[in-house]
Amino acid sequence: MRSPAFLACFTALFAFVSCEKKKGGPQDSASDEPAEKYLLSEERGKAEHVVVMVWDGMRPDLVSEENTPNLWALAQRGVFFANHHPAFPSTTEVNGTAIASGLYPSHSGIIGNREFRPAIDPRKGVATEELEVVRKDDEIKHGMHIAGPTVAETVQKAGFRTAVAGTKAVAILQDRAEVRKSRAARESVDVFGGKSAPADAAAGLSKTVGEFPKTITFPNSEQDRWTAAVLTGELWKVGVPKYSVLWMSDPDFSQHATAPGSPIALAALRSADDRLGTVLDSLKEKGVLEKTDIFVVSDHGFSTISASADVVKLCADAGLHAQRAFAAPPANGEILIVNTGATLLLYVIGHDEGVIAKLVRALQAAPSSGVIFSRGTIEGTFPLSAARVDSPDAPDVVVASRWTAEKNEFGVPGTLTQDGAKKIGLGMHGSLSPFDQTNTLIGAGPDLRVGWRDELPSGNIDVAPTMLWLLGIRPLAKLDGRVLFEALRERVPTEAKPEENRIEASCDLGTVKWMQYLRTATFQGATYFIEGNGAQEAK
Repeated sequence: MRSPAFLACFTALFAFVSCEKKKGGPQDSASDEPAEKYLLSEERGKAEHVVVMVWDGMRPDLVSEENTPNLWALAQRGVFFANHHPAFPSTTEVNGTAIASGLYPSHSGIIGNREFRPAIDPRKGVATEELEVVRKDDEIKHGMHIAGPTVAETVQKAGFRTAVAGTKAVAILQDRAEVRKSRAARESVDVFGGKSAPADAAAGLSKTVGEFPKTITFPNSEQDRWTAAVLTGELWKVGVPKYSVLWMSDPDFSQHATAPGSPIALAALRSADDRLGTVLDSLKEKGVLEKTDIFVVSDHGFSTISASADVVKLCADAGLHAQRAFAAPPANGEILIVNTGATLLLYVIGHDEGVIAKLVRALQAAPSSGVIFSRGTIEGTFPLSAARVDSPDAPDVVVASRWTAEKNEFGVPGTLTQDGAKKIGLGMHGSLSPFDQTNTLIGAGPDLRVGWRDELPSGNIDVAPTMLWLLGIRPLAKLDGRVLFEALRERVPTEAKPEENRIEASCDLGTVKWMQYLRTATFQGATYFIEGNGAQEAK
């Protein structure tokens, strides 16, 4: 049993260890140095390996013996985290970063799948996982595209090899270094969408596994099968490393193409489940299954589009000039709309306070708006800091779309309004609905309780600190998440209770009143976003 003194010591590490900024950042991995200083001198997990598998867009209410037999069995012999939450916005790149770093967007610097970074592109939003954007941003920010070390980087600092394989480009955010000087870094590879870091590793993979399938299908079984084969067949060829990540494209791709609960989406669940079977079989064949803690996590939940909005027209009707991409260098007062799932990032060029106030007023009167956050103090909004999206590159206004608990045609609850939606009835995510803000985490292994249902709040920000503790490695920076001690064996369940909070904001629109709320939970110093919504109410 871990002593109270150790818990206090480990908590202090997370609170006070300062971040070691690398001069060249991930572009220039640290050279060999004594690894002992990165190892915890106290207790740690028993597992010799940790594997994190990401099922992109997996809703926890779709886990069942019929839909996902391997995942269901994993939960029976391990822990089902029943109150698990993504960072907001509930989108892939935001939560890929949260899982990798243990940081909320305000500290990681990644607040959307797409963001306006005028130093990279002054006319439109850029994809935060796109390789050219990652490299350019690291160059501009001296290696701080993600403003904190990832688990893979930290494990390599401690002298251990890592392996990352992802069907989607988001996997680059786990371990993006191109130049690798330390032995552990040189022996580590990150494969993402058929590319790799370092870049020359992909050429060798194509000779052994074959070319990355170019065509996305629904379900996207072939691409996911290739990615799993890369991890288990090639990156594990010389042995399973201390830390591995496998990122699947489904059920996300198939739920976007159809909807949660559709026959195609359910087939995508079974496809992802088969890949979990591949991982478990490989670990068993290599004789390390009983020595491995394995976690299946999703980046976010999922909803169904029930209505479409047009924020460009909304702004025009309010006398504002807004675009989704500028055809020419923008003038002060113009608005750039960057769509990041069911949340919009709105950038007012020049940060004109009058334009921002007018924009917010128009959004508060719109039936598509859910929760509005603003850079400045504006009546009827919450500050960006309330959602932990106040990064240095943050927009002036962030608006999550309105949602309902209605069911789609396949009986799956959760609908939302999507700006610019081309087809009603398809899957989408990114809002503050509980269907987007509740996601999957299941774990099993020598360190996890057996048949345990964890009702305490947890989140994607907890993945990194928990993985590092299990591996006995010190975090290199203060993290926003906590170690999920309550799910570990040989521990007395905590009697502490989470604190639930609800904040509200409102303003008078004349004929109606704008009302919005945000619910959060706080536990052991970590904050989790449960849900939020807004509406116009009769006075």
